[in-house]
Amino acid sequence: MAQERYNAGDIQVLEGLDAVRLRPGMYIGTTGIKGLHHILWEIVDNAVDEAANGFANRIEITVNSDNSATVSDNGRGIPVDIHPQLRVSGVEVVYTQLHAGGKFNNKNYSFSGGLHGVGASVTNALSKWLNVTVVRGGKKYEMSFHSYHDKATGKVKSGVPVDHLKCVAEKCKERTGTTVTFLPDDEVFGGSVFNYEIINKRVKELAFLNKGITFVLTDMRGTDEEGNVLHEEYNYSGGLSDFVKYLNENKTAMNKPIYYKGDNGSVFVEFAIQMTNGYTENMFSYVNNIPTPEGGTHETGFKSAITKVFNDFARERKLLKDKEPNLLGEDFREGMTAVLSIKMTNVQFEGQTKTKLGNVEAKTAVESLTQQGLTEFLKKNIGVGEDLVGKAIAAARVREAARKAKEITRQKNTISNANLIGKLSSCTSKEYDKNELFIVEGDSAGGSAKQARSRKYQGILPLRGKPLNVEKKRIDQVLSNEEFRSIISALDTGIGEEFDISSLKYDKVIILSDADQDGAHIRCILLTFFYRYMKELLVEGHVYIGMPPLYKVWKKDKIAYAYDDAQLPDCINEIGKGYSLQRYKGLGEMNPEQLWETTMNPATRTLMRVTVEDAAEAERLLTTLMGDAVDARKAYIITNADFNKDADKVFNEYV
Repeated sequence: MAQERYNAGDIQVLEGLDAVRLRPGMYIGTTGIKGLHHILWEIVDNAVDEAANGFANRIEITVNSDNSATVSDNGRGIPVDIHPQLRVSGVEVVYTQLHAGGKFNNKNYSFSGGLHGVGASVTNALSKWLNVTVVRGGKKYEMSFHSYHDKATGKVKSGVPVDHLKCVAEKCKERTGTTVTFLPDDEVFGGSVFNYEIINKRVKELAFLNKGITFVLTDMRGTDEEGNVLHEEYNYSGGLSDFVKYLNENKTAMNKPIYYKGDNGSVFVEFAIQMTNGYTENMFSYVNNIPTPEGGTHETGFKSAITKVFNDFARERKLLKDKEPNLLGEDFREGMTAVLSIKMTNVQFEGQTKTKLGNVEAKTAVESLTQQGLTEFLKKNIGVGEDLVGKAIAAARVREAARKAKEITRQKNTISNANLIGKLSSCTSKEYDKNELFIVEGDSAGGSAKQARSRKYQGILPLRGKPLNVEKKRIDQVLSNEEFRSIISALDTGIGEEFDISSLKYDKVIILSDADQDGAHIRCILLTFFYRYMKELLVEGHVYIGMPPLYKVWKKDKIAYAYDDAQLPDCINEIGKGYSLQRYKGLGEMNPEQLWETTMNPATRTLMRVTVEDAAEAERLLTTLMGDAVDARKAYIITNADFNKDADKVFNEYV
């Protein structure tokens, strides 16, 4: 545990703040909705680090009516004494110096999620104003910052102290801690506002990852169905065990969660594993509370340990014959839901997105500790172990059948074999970064799309009917489905463990289906397939949904298209009296010219990119919509009546 002493001298300054306002995208990725929430996470991460290191047990997050946000914790409070080099308070250093903080050594924080972030100073730089209150040493301190237009230079001065830190109460009986309130600058974020659902998902995730810490979320801008202010409070005494049970809520579990925590002095490892009777593996990993959807060395060590321990157990219990080969890791992980959380210092993420861990020592530590934890569990739970090995043996048989199916796919379903590709009309360009594949519902729409397309860059693959719901099918059944075999062959990336995004033949994969419930169902089936077997397509942003219009309004040569009911009155007003109206029941009703103009022409169309911002929540919602739990699905649909819209909420989509 880091020591209690924590003063301004412990804050190291690495860089100034000058460039943030000029190029905000370099520091927060985007100035859209994601970047807006990023500046909130920087403040939340600081509070979580204080709590995760044992100095706080309560974090309160409030979205205020003016779209400002307040984050409060009951930790030690930011140091208020004078920094030895900069000669200003620790509070002023933290909020005006980029990459300044007490986390660049392990004296005050054993680990932190904020170390590789850009710090609270970036939140300050991109806010209209920011106020900090610190209660520490029995005293209360306040400091304010603001951004303004400098008339002399014509430029914006951002994150400027209104005054130095002031002590506003010499004797304060309030709890120790830090409270930060800030208002994002509209000039940076274009009027984007905080999304309660996005914040709620992340806060809930943090509560699972930090057992016993209370997270309180309040949104003063809206009310629930009963007229109460939106409010949630999370505290999970079971931590990761509660997390996997939450994820498997609509699945059939085979065992109570296997839980373990331990450390080797430098790396802390915690995991929970629960097997289900499903066919897909679901693993969610975190480093210092930061999601790592691309995995990394910690996941590699975790998977290796699972494979070794269960194979050793199978040999010891004579569940595998001496002449039989060891089972593969994927056999043991079929139907597994696992959450792995590690905490360590000197974290090395690959890239600036903090999505893949690169520390070599993490693999060794996680592998050793996981082996230790699973071995201890199996010694005490032999019956559970035998059941899980039995499921893995059955999975191995299916894997062998799938291997044969893949061989057939490789041999027969190639991009040049028109017979097995079905009705694919590929594009002529070899510039894969410009190519687009439209997966189109129905032969009629497919015919129009083929006539409308740009042959050089746009390929068309019509679907003959609804593909399989892969959530309910084994991999060998998926590979036997002609529709999916055509998609796999067209994209040329392989699937599952063999997926290779560098072989992708199309930069954009565009799902084009009717704007009705059947079309929504097809979208959901295809998105489920991509999520389960080609997830990197979604993570890297290659999957899109085409947005065809619902109405055509015209009079003589004047035409307007309405893409939803809300746009229809505006289109009618634009055309004027004496208009004609057509509601498209499906894509097949459009002639090639209309389909090109409204849906396929890059200059005039609207596409919705599909991404996975919250993999854990996406997994749970996908299971609800596409799994076997009928009652849960009905309850969700009743609550979210617009199925045509909600079917795609499995994923976070934005234009």
